[in-house]
Amino acid sequence: MTEQNTRLGIILMICATFIFAMQDGLSRHLADTYDVRMVVMVRYWFFAAFVIFMAKHRGGSVRKVASSKVLGLQIFRGVLLVAEICMTIVAFVRLGLVEAHAIFACYPLLIVAFSGPVLGEKVGWKRWSAIAVGFLGVLVILQPGYGVFTPDMLWALIAAVMFAVYGILTRYVARHDRPSTSFFWTGVSGAIAMTAVGIWYWEPMSTFDWFLMATLCVSAASGHYILIKVYDVAEASAVQPFAYLQLPFASSIGVLVFHDTLRINVVVGAIIVVSAGLFTFFRERKKKLAAA
Repeated sequence: MTEQNTRLGIILMICATFIFAMQDGLSRHLADTYDVRMVVMVRYWFFAAFVIFMAKHRGGSVRKVASSKVLGLQIFRGVLLVAEICMTIVAFVRLGLVEAHAIFACYPLLIVAFSGPVLGEKVGWKRWSAIAVGFLGVLVILQPGYGVFTPDMLWALIAAVMFAVYGILTRYVARHDRPSTSFFWTGVSGAIAMTAVGIWYWEPMSTFDWFLMATLCVSAASGHYILIKVYDVAEASAVQPFAYLQLPFASSIGVLVFHDTLRINVVVGAIIVVSAGLFTFFRERKKKLAAA
């Protein structure tokens, strides 16, 4: 991998994280007015159309891309992700972007923790120590026992666990299917599941909110497309730490647009969680380079 490709991958990753942060802001605004299930349903209609388009133009045919050796698991992944997105948006509305993202930032540590028993990967004491430190940061954010903890925080915490399970399953199905197949079923199975639930919560939207919804759909598709390009031009271990920039990007939107409160314990806890997560990334990258 050339230095130029790594630099391009970092630039694209920063762009993708900024787009996803904007997407979170749009999701929160729409969910303040409309039912979360309807908002996610419409977003997934566009997402499904996007993955089908990608299957036709980059995969050769929809049938070829849709062919899976672990179809049941692929469908479960897609349904799990769309449920996680609903929970995350609820957390945005109830907690604000700052606190929801600060708690959600622990998901890479959960993936590392789950990778041992589920995937059979070796997790050494240094990474287990980083996981422990990361969850200490989560406790700093939650402040249990000090009157600050609210049940609403569980929305973000459960969403982080769900996304970590989704990440582990994604790594597992990668042993059997191509990335294009996983991407296809993520969009299609999620759209079908969300339509079955969200259609019952349909309500009229204003013209301006339809514009925002269209912007949300385009940003989601473009963000995923840029993310695909990121991993086309650079190694995942080299660019993945920059995904944490979504936390300050989304927090800035929360403070400036939605007037979220920036509590000191949330800032300190988020720094601890992100630092622990970065350590696990760099530790994994060092091990891969040593093995190579």
